[in-house]
Amino acid sequence: MIHVQKNIQLKSFNTFGIKAHARYFCVIHSEQDLEELIKLPVFKNEKRLFLGGGSNILFTKDFDGLIIKNELTGKAIVEQDEDRLLLNVKSGENWHQLVMFCLKNDWGGIENLSLIPGTVGAAPIQNIGAYGVEMKDVIENVEVINVTSGAKTIFNNAACSFGYRESIFKTQLKEKYFISSVTLSLTKKNHQLNINYGAIKDTLLQQQVAAITIQTISDAVVKIRKSKLPDPSLVGNAGSFFKNPTLTYDEFTRIKKIDTSMPYYTTENQSVKIPAGWLIEQCGWKGKRINNIGVHQHQALVLVNYGDGNGEDIFELSTQIASSVKDKFDIILATEVNIV
Repeated sequence: MIHVQKNIQLKSFNTFGIKAHARYFCVIHSEQDLEELIKLPVFKNEKRLFLGGGSNILFTKDFDGLIIKNELTGKAIVEQDEDRLLLNVKSGENWHQLVMFCLKNDWGGIENLSLIPGTVGAAPIQNIGAYGVEMKDVIENVEVINVTSGAKTIFNNAACSFGYRESIFKTQLKEKYFISSVTLSLTKKNHQLNINYGAIKDTLLQQQVAAITIQTISDAVVKIRKSKLPDPSLVGNAGSFFKNPTLTYDEFTRIKKIDTSMPYYTTENQSVKIPAGWLIEQCGWKGKRINNIGVHQHQALVLVNYGDGNGEDIFELSTQIASSVKDKFDIILATEVNIV
């Protein structure tokens, strides 16, 4: 039986630690719970928002509608052979705990995505990525439920239309489907070890790792992330607030004249990606604090809530940052965090 609560404080349900209230709030633990919820007037008539770990969201005001907290859990091997396996994971599972589970079983493919906050269901929506690996690289399919009809559908990898930090579930099909589970294609042996992105290789050398494995890669990624990113349990934040801007080669050639030291890297489709953190730092924002909010001292991509900051002020800060980057470099920054 679904229990819908009223006027619920959301501070503990978002990693920014923003105080905001939901007019209605409920928790679902199974697909059956969702099927029951879909039939209720509060679901049909109210604005609604599905919430996972709350690690990629900024509440700028109270939510005048229904928030559905996703707590679907469970993992199961769908099929396997000597080399690979397909693992189906319910969408409410914690992402980092899933990575640790896979490492314990020596299943490779998501070790570079260690310590990314949030739930499994959010991973394909955002096409989460880090250190040379993206969610699209390991997804076999995504199981969804139509929030109007309750019908179940399976999207294969191609149908998800994955892009940089986006998918069809964030664009054309936004709010039309609830992701119930994700099936991952993982390696059981002959793992593809990706250490050529970011500081992984240097960290492995510093740790004097004798043999590079999926476990040692994960350990290196965790060490790097902990050194650069604040713990949300200590300082409110949602990780990287902005996407790294992607430019055509011609755009990059023109803009690089503004600052010839501008770092960059090329992508698969020969476009050029610029680190947003570097752009923000060049505009003088790194470590800047304004009352109870600010920009993290070690990573300019991360906006933080030092205690009693509010979402509206953080959003205003992000707007000022984006405006200064546009003025200095003629580059438009897009937010990675969902603004509500």
